[in-house]
Amino acid sequence: MLSLLISILASITLAGALIASNIKTGTTVFFGIFGFIAAFYLVGYLVRKKVAKVQNELQEIMLNGQQRMNRKVQQFQSKPGGNIKLIQRQIEADQKVIYKQGLDFTQRLEPFKKWSFLMGRQIATMRMQFLYQLKEFYQVDEILATAGLFKGPMMMEPMQVAMKMARQYKNKDVAGAEKTFKRRVKWFRGDRGTLLYGLMSWIFMKEGEPEKARQLLIKAKDVTSHETFTQNWERLSNDKAKHFSNAGLGDEWYGLYLENPPTPKQQRMRGNPHKGHRF
Repeated sequence: MLSLLISILASITLAGALIASNIKTGTTVFFGIFGFIAAFYLVGYLVRKKVAKVQNELQEIMLNGQQRMNRKVQQFQSKPGGNIKLIQRQIEADQKVIYKQGLDFTQRLEPFKKWSFLMGRQIATMRMQFLYQLKEFYQVDEILATAGLFKGPMMMEPMQVAMKMARQYKNKDVAGAEKTFKRRVKWFRGDRGTLLYGLMSWIFMKEGEPEKARQLLIKAKDVTSHETFTQNWERLSNDKAKHFSNAGLGDEWYGLYLENPPTPKQQRMRGNPHKGHRF
């Protein structure tokens, strides 16, 4: 890594200058180490600043795209008589364009890999998320299969962990999904673990293990404050397993593509639309 190389060179240069000035060995060693640390953090700061600028551009692209889609949905909901399937196709097409833009944008981060030890993993994580949202699951599985300190994706957010669990479930590795859940959920305290609890309980239900789901929901409703877990626990406790639903988890849940979201509803016109008109 270039940052490490520059830091070593800075340390050697400073130590060499001190030796040439007949400075004591202890002082030379101290300033040599200090020079390495100072150079390493300075280079790291400058690199992080440049990376943050690129990442902010990406976030702006994603935010603008989401706002455009929200406006389309609002316009559709406010105009009765529209074609629901048509607007759904339009929104899906818009989403695909935005995610593709985000995926392509990650190429701009590639030059920073030679400056940062973890940049490769950060890029892999971003690409995994965009590919998942594009439903390019084969490529997602390829990224998840990479291992090692500098290759595999960094599971720093609940959605990233949930994507991995969802792919393990789809690939018939339920034990792997449960292992991932147990290993990762402890890092997300409070409501941050909501999606993971919801997903794992859903997997238990799909595997015909409602009692395991019910036991997990006992912990979920205590650890988080989400009403969905209380409702699902009550349903399972009262032999109403068929009413189990994670719909209350909203867009994050449907973003895993395990279930289809409900069809958007249009606002109904109140009263007689022809009232007051004469023909």
